[in-house]
Amino acid sequence: MTPKDVIKLAETKGVKIVDFRFIDLPGTWQHFSMPVTEFDESVFTDGLGFDGSSIRGFQTIDESDMLLMPDPATAQLDPFTEVPTLVLICDVRDPVTGQAYSRDPRYVAKKVEAYVKKLGIADTIFIGPELEFFVFDDVRFDQTYNCGYYFIDSDAGFWNSGRQGTPERPNLGYRPKYKQGYFPVPPADQFQDLRSQMVLALESVGVKVEIHHHEVATGGQGEIDMRFDSLLKMADSVLWYKYCLKNTARKAGKTVTFMPKPLFQDNGSGMHTHQSLWKDGKNLFYKTGGYADLSDMARWYIGGILKHAPALCGLIAPTTNSYRRLVPGYEAPINLAYSQRNRSACVRIPMYSKSEKAKRIEFRTPDPTCNPYLAFAACVMAGLDGVQNKIDPGKPIDKDLYDLPAEEAKSIKQLPGSLEEVLNALEADHEFLLKGDVFTKDVIESWIEYKRKMELDPVRLRPHPWEFALYFDI
Repeated sequence: MTPKDVIKLAETKGVKIVDFRFIDLPGTWQHFSMPVTEFDESVFTDGLGFDGSSIRGFQTIDESDMLLMPDPATAQLDPFTEVPTLVLICDVRDPVTGQAYSRDPRYVAKKVEAYVKKLGIADTIFIGPELEFFVFDDVRFDQTYNCGYYFIDSDAGFWNSGRQGTPERPNLGYRPKYKQGYFPVPPADQFQDLRSQMVLALESVGVKVEIHHHEVATGGQGEIDMRFDSLLKMADSVLWYKYCLKNTARKAGKTVTFMPKPLFQDNGSGMHTHQSLWKDGKNLFYKTGGYADLSDMARWYIGGILKHAPALCGLIAPTTNSYRRLVPGYEAPINLAYSQRNRSACVRIPMYSKSEKAKRIEFRTPDPTCNPYLAFAACVMAGLDGVQNKIDPGKPIDKDLYDLPAEEAKSIKQLPGSLEEVLNALEADHEFLLKGDVFTKDVIESWIEYKRKMELDPVRLRPHPWEFALYFDI
């Protein structure tokens, strides 16, 4: 779609407002809007100014002026606004140099696609993330000098099985039990229609959906699977995914969270990320006859993922809450191993289909709190390092890694167990990300500084509610 096409689309659809969106460094969509009467083709050439010092991870106040450049190919109508609104996803530029801004996550994603082509290894990177989420009815949390708590409720939560019903809110039962929420039909699955509405919203903005279902945890955990796409387009789609799910839920009087571990002692939410490299229409990860029909390139790619996994976690599982999910049990992919079919390994090779088109690797460690542009790019850079250096991933492990004898389990490396550890790992191991200028040092340094200062330290400094149970009466 060209700028002229976008102008025509706005006229045809009776658009009144044009909304410009971009992503900050941690991974949240930001936006501002203009009346369509001010919207013309010059917006695509001149850009739109904004204050970069007010955006997380961007500029200091003495260099705050920045430009947004709308990408005409991303034009979509917002399915939620009452006033007809056209949405454009934007890239960020420096107004002085006119160059793309190094800390714009979307630019990083563009650079990794260009780098793969420049190397001649592949011409297309396909990514297929599976974002899990929870739907809740009530969420309260607060932190003051003398108080800190959270409270979550869901009518679908098994903890409400004994709730006293009222005429206004009768207790009708039919709730998935803890760890038993995978695939129940209604009425145990209360969210069939809600997820279907989410799917329709996604399809209205051009996101193709394959399936949706209830997930393992009680309390409204769900999953909607998007059809795989090229890396940049899929990262854009992840932002639409979060937007559509949150707004659909809000219209229904509910709320969606992508926190990896909002509930104690039940499964958390991950973002299993399927990946493959293609060239001239051929899947480079496929070779019949080998283990799981994997090519040598696929094995080396896995080798790079496993080697750099601790550092990758600083970008793909980037919150303190991520490490409430990444613990033994609860289907958490903490073991640095690969396997066909086996969901206890952090890299799995799906075996649903024997076709070349379906062959890919599934990295199960990422979670949906990540910035998708940075996370997908980092995964590919780790995999490419494996391909370039022919890193051997070792032998696959086709056993239940959660139930190995103690001596055998000791030989299998596991992921670090905290945000602090993975940020230290990223600080020590990021040269593979800098190849081809895909990531730059200022991106890595800004990311680590932000995570330590704005997330790690604030959590570390505050008393935890369970500490009172442990220590108050000592």
